[in-house]
Amino acid sequence: MDYETLLLPFRFPFMQNAFLICLIVAIPTALLSCYLVLKGWALMGDAVSHAVLPGVVLAYILGIPLIIGAFAAGMGSALLTGYLAENSRVKRDTVMGVVFSGMFGIGLVLYVSLDTNAHLDHILFGNILGVGPEDLWTAGVISLLVSALILVRWKDLLLHSFDPAQARTAGLAINLMHYGLLAGLSLTIVATLSSVGLILAVGLLVAPGAIAFLLVRSFGWMLVVAVLVCATSMAFGTYLSFFLDSAPAPTIILVMTAIFIGTFVRKMLKNRARTDRLPQNI
Repeated sequence: MDYETLLLPFRFPFMQNAFLICLIVAIPTALLSCYLVLKGWALMGDAVSHAVLPGVVLAYILGIPLIIGAFAAGMGSALLTGYLAENSRVKRDTVMGVVFSGMFGIGLVLYVSLDTNAHLDHILFGNILGVGPEDLWTAGVISLLVSALILVRWKDLLLHSFDPAQARTAGLAINLMHYGLLAGLSLTIVATLSSVGLILAVGLLVAPGAIAFLLVRSFGWMLVVAVLVCATSMAFGTYLSFFLDSAPAPTIILVMTAIFIGTFVRKMLKNRARTDRLPQNI
């Protein structure tokens, strides 16, 4: 493969937009993934991404921007989950599974009942090669807002994620930070609609943080590594899909999965080698 062939994907405007939205979306998803991994909220990312669907379909029916319906559905589901968990004996993860699977079911029923030529399936599976200027602006504004809020309060959010009781003692607004994270999560999922869609958004919200968690010990470096891993994986997955003639979104997730498996195996081998070097008791 010659040099010109390797640079071929960068010559097409639709590929340039795809690479650009990869870099835009990678920042907030990677930053959030670190907190989701630390808090054990991987299921929350999955749940909110599925719950957004009925809001998107209703927004399309009503003729309002899809971002409004998606955000309203995501936040509404998160608030309902919190209320039911606090006012019943059912555990939060159980309530989460019931509420968000129900929301996804409602969304699918509405989705298949529509008689339209619009490609709403792009909401489910993404259409990164069809990204336009409006998608770039929407994702860019959301990315800037969410990333800025996280970076400004990253230490407070870390304390809240690691030890909520200590955070409350320190005078932090626990409820505000809790629902602030949920709002950021909902907005970030909206930003990923045009790239990887709802189904695969959870991969971007979990894998980068999990990989960084295996690689570094400092949370500050964890944030940096997660962003680098996410941006590199998204760009390389999109680039690779051009030559494989595959869908970019699943290719991106496969690249992240391969990196995670490689990182996990490396960590296991490193731990085993360290154990073998320890003196054995006689």
